[in-house]
Amino acid sequence: MQKDPFRTRDHVADFDDIVDDIVARSATTRATLPMAGDLAYGEHPAEKLDLFFPPGRGGNLPVHIFIHGGYWRMFSKADYSYIADAATKAGAIAVIVDYALMPGVRMAAIVEQVRRAKQWVLDNIASYGGDPGRISLSGHSAGAHLATFLFETPTPARIHAALLLGGLYDLKPLQTSFLEPLIGITDVEAAAFTPMSRQHAPETAVTILVGDQETPPFHQQAADFAARLRARGLIVSEACLHDRHHMDSVRDLGIAGTQAGDCLVEVIKGTRL
Repeated sequence: MQKDPFRTRDHVADFDDIVDDIVARSATTRATLPMAGDLAYGEHPAEKLDLFFPPGRGGNLPVHIFIHGGYWRMFSKADYSYIADAATKAGAIAVIVDYALMPGVRMAAIVEQVRRAKQWVLDNIASYGGDPGRISLSGHSAGAHLATFLFETPTPARIHAALLLGGLYDLKPLQTSFLEPLIGITDVEAAAFTPMSRQHAPETAVTILVGDQETPPFHQQAADFAARLRARGLIVSEACLHDRHHMDSVRDLGIAGTQAGDCLVEVIKGTRL
């Protein structure tokens, strides 16, 4: 039987080991970095975010928002605290966002949640020492998909740079994937929430990353979305991560000195493009 190219577990032999590792790294991050946890950005119980601060922080710090993946149905902000390790080493306040999961809510609700999280950051981060004029963004897999809704037009995006790792930019193929009985993406959702068909702000510089061991649809979607953004006037940088698949690439994102981690630092500092 042919393997589903979207079912990560079928293509990553050490999937569970990597998940255990990132969860352990995240627990260490929460135990060691200064943080403000479980800050509500909305009324839903899942509408919470965590802030992590560079040791000895001052004021007017850059801010980096991270949105986790999991095909809109798995994981939480607590699993991805370790992204703050690389972000704070770059001198930024890290914002790790949680959101409700499908099928308990639908795609429209999740998109609105991450938009509310961004607005909370714009409205409140100055009181925590952050500069709302220097916000960057990243997301992995479904989180990269969600991140695209934070630098759309016609309103000013107020995001200077975005890093999209192993993202999903066309939802139509997922309707016939292993996800169909699990979350059942509808025709309306596929049409309304496919980033390829939406408009994005030219003020945001975008870095699109994909592991060289990812399955073909991830490579194709990354290339197609990069071309789409360039056609709309955005500055886009692309990179293929050497010897990396869907899971070890995101583990690297929180580790400065790795290819992905260094890209994250460059995005935060505005030196990527």
